Amino acid sequence: MSVHLRGIASELAGVLWREHTMYRDREGGVVIRGEHVRRWISLAPAGGPGEIRVRVGRILEGGTTAPARAEAVASLSAGPGELATVCRRLLAEASVDATTAPPPGRGRRSPRKGRQTGSSSWLVVLAVAGAIVGLYLARTSGTL
Repeated sequence: MSVHLRGIASELAGVLWREHTMYRDREGGVVIRGEHVRRWISLAPAGGPGEIRVRVGRILEGGTTAPARAEAVASLSAGPGELATVCRRLLAEASVDATTAPPPGRGRRSPRKGRQTGSSSWLVVLAVAGAIVGLYLARTSGTL
């Protein structure tokens, strides 16, 4: 099954993405990475004969893979076109999930709503302005 799965993955990768990398995963499946679209597809044997489990996910910063966002079981007898359709549907579902999820670190709101100048900052600004005006007046009156 592994050799057959690799051939199917190679054909599928050519249909889906021009640029891709393929490798075997720990479970004996095949992973197709599309770095330019920051997505991955995993093909692995499923429970029944002639069936494969298709999983898709994102590629994170640094090249690590995020957990699968969508998965389905597909029949190998359907052919590469049908399998490509399943993959495209799963990739679309994963993209929708990624865009509706809140970005990491943005869950809590900061108590500050905008940039505000505090009262101590205004005191410093007034002191500097007063010193400048004082120096100007002293210089023009000739006492310096």
